[in-house]
Amino acid sequence: MYKLPIFEDEKLLRQALTHRSYVNEHPEEGEHNERLEFLGDAILNFLSGEYLYKRHPERGEDELTRRRSALVDEKQLAKFAEDLRLNSKMLLGKGAIQDGGRKNRNLLSSTFEAIIGAYYEDKKFDIKPVRDFVEPFFDSVHENITVSRSNVDSKNRFQEWVQSKGITTPPIYNTRQIGGEPHAPKFQSDVFAVFVDEQKAFGTGNGRNKKDAEKAAAEDALAKLEKQGLL
Repeated sequence: MYKLPIFEDEKLLRQALTHRSYVNEHPEEGEHNERLEFLGDAILNFLSGEYLYKRHPERGEDELTRRRSALVDEKQLAKFAEDLRLNSKMLLGKGAIQDGGRKNRNLLSSTFEAIIGAYYEDKKFDIKPVRDFVEPFFDSVHENITVSRSNVDSKNRFQEWVQSKGITTPPIYNTRQIGGEPHAPKFQSDVFAVFVDEQKAFGTGNGRNKKDAEKAAAEDALAKLEKQGLL
């Protein structure tokens, strides 16, 4: 049985569990978990890459990328969240609950990322205790990962194409909220690649959160490249 780590600052844990929809209904709550989600996403990408790099010295970049994508994709992180019983701990607004938020993969995976970000901050930005907490989750699944091309999400695939053109700067996503209800906002993202000193737009996408909008933008970019015979 997996358990949440012990937090010195309980407020950070509560913030990690607090969805935007709850804050909209309870403004006195303060800050929701989206900034912690951003931090946790970056940490999980680093730790999963480090984890696979150490355990598979014989495997190349492409396969490691596919394994990393599968190890920290939305479905897998939602499973980790369920293992921690975050579905019953998340603070959600009434609308989000009515929409099935406690079973929503995106909300579960985002909350798990926020927990990771909060724990990292709680430990004064020391990565070691976070690594110690996360690696048992990775251990439980990584050998069973199917490493097909489909495991690479659209953002990683687009970044691979950009890198194949000799561009070292990662794609840039311009993402903003464009409407929606308080418990179900809508976001739009445009993705750019930087060629020397020029930015070129490649795709646009919409989603119920920033992550989905960015994936949709990358998918749009890949579809356009394929149509042009460039992929």
